[in-house]
Amino acid sequence: MVSIPENGWLWAGFVIFVICMLLLDLVVFNKKAHEIKMKEALLLSLFWILLAVAFNIGVWKFLGTQKALEFLTAYLIEESLSIDNLFVFIMIFTYFQVKPAYQHKILFWGIIGAMVMRAVFIVTGVALIHRFEWIIYIFGGFLVITGIRMMFDKGKQIEPEKNPVIRLARKMIPVTPDTHGSRLFVRINHKTLATPLFITLIMIEITDLIFAVDSIPAVLAISSDPFIVYTSNVFAILGLRSLYFALASIIKYFRFLKYGLAAILFFVGSKMIISSFYKIPIAVALSTVFGILLFSVVLSVIIPEKRKT
Repeated sequence: MVSIPENGWLWAGFVIFVICMLLLDLVVFNKKAHEIKMKEALLLSLFWILLAVAFNIGVWKFLGTQKALEFLTAYLIEESLSIDNLFVFIMIFTYFQVKPAYQHKILFWGIIGAMVMRAVFIVTGVALIHRFEWIIYIFGGFLVITGIRMMFDKGKQIEPEKNPVIRLARKMIPVTPDTHGSRLFVRINHKTLATPLFITLIMIEITDLIFAVDSIPAVLAISSDPFIVYTSNVFAILGLRSLYFALASIIKYFRFLKYGLAAILFFVGSKMIISSFYKIPIAVALSTVFGILLFSVVLSVIIPEKRKT
């Protein structure tokens, strides 16, 4: 297994790379708050995907074919499951009436928190699996149950005001009734107040935390190498913002995508459960995940939802 002490240079290089990419995104791509149109979003999505492919080539060169396949499979799973976040993001931004020009800033700061939270989740998950091997069956069973529940879930309405964290935040931090541009905090009458955008950011972080509970065990089913698991997660969430703006207006038409994601969770959960007596080859796992995702998208296109008259 690739350990942090033996490969500190890999971790250091990756951290520097991520910092540079975030600065590039903040200073160059989105220096001024603006609404990201479809063309720009597609180009940015392509940029992040190509970066992930380039990184995967580097993994293959330095760590070998097996690790490269693990990264690619983990990245595909994480990116696929992240798409499910888009539905929730749309509802959150709509609920808080966040203007399109300010949505990127919320997502930008959201991924900073997501990278920290997921690092904690991954280190904890890997440590648990290595110390208590039987816990892999609990993770697997959890994913199978989650996949089944997702298959039959009708979708719930987002109600931030009923969220205990949001309610606590509003009690601890005074919130202005109106937004103040893209600012998260403002100072009025010598008092620091949060804006509705800050509450929106908290809701985005809570959402990512909930989704990480599903996605991290799913990726751990593919690899127990913390470097592979974390880097695949980071590349997926780095590209999630641009993917959100590219797909936000059309994601509702992919009506079978939810079932595809549910099937992916069921598959990786089953892979974990049977791992003690049969290990599914990583190439087979990659092909299965890609095939399920492609099939659900194609099916959504050829069998569109009938419009109600």
